[in-house]
This record gives sequence, C-alpha cells and structure tokens, in this order.
Amino acid sequence: MHVLINQLPFELPDNAVLSMAIERFGISPPFAAAVNLEFVAKTEYDRTRLHDHDEIELIAPITGG
Repeated sequence: MHVLINQLPFELPDNAVLSMAIERFGISPPFAAAVNLEFVAKTEYDRTRLHDHDEIELIAPITGG
C-alpha cells in the first residue's frame, strides 16, 4: 500500500499497522503520531491499521531557546 509519512511517499505491506510505518520512517522517541490528522496514542500504535493513501504525521518536539 502507498502511504505518506511526513509528506514523503512510502510503500508498506498490506495490513500494515502504525508501528510498522514508524519503524520504516526511522524516528526515535519522543514523538507524537497522527493518522489522517487524528492523534494516535502510543498504546495504539500496534493496533492502528493503515489503509492505502493514509497520511501519517510523526512530530518530534523542538527544543531550544
């Protein structure tokens, strides 16, 4: 299936879950995740099924001053 992760195209296997997309993108904690603009709790990453053309946002906090 085709998905966008942070606006970049990725190919994932059918029946992929959010945790697979996170692993494929290679982001390290801490971060927040949203699928189609809906926040997904960390406890749901392994249960959140993805669909063709889903848009995933992985957002890391920005620090500094």
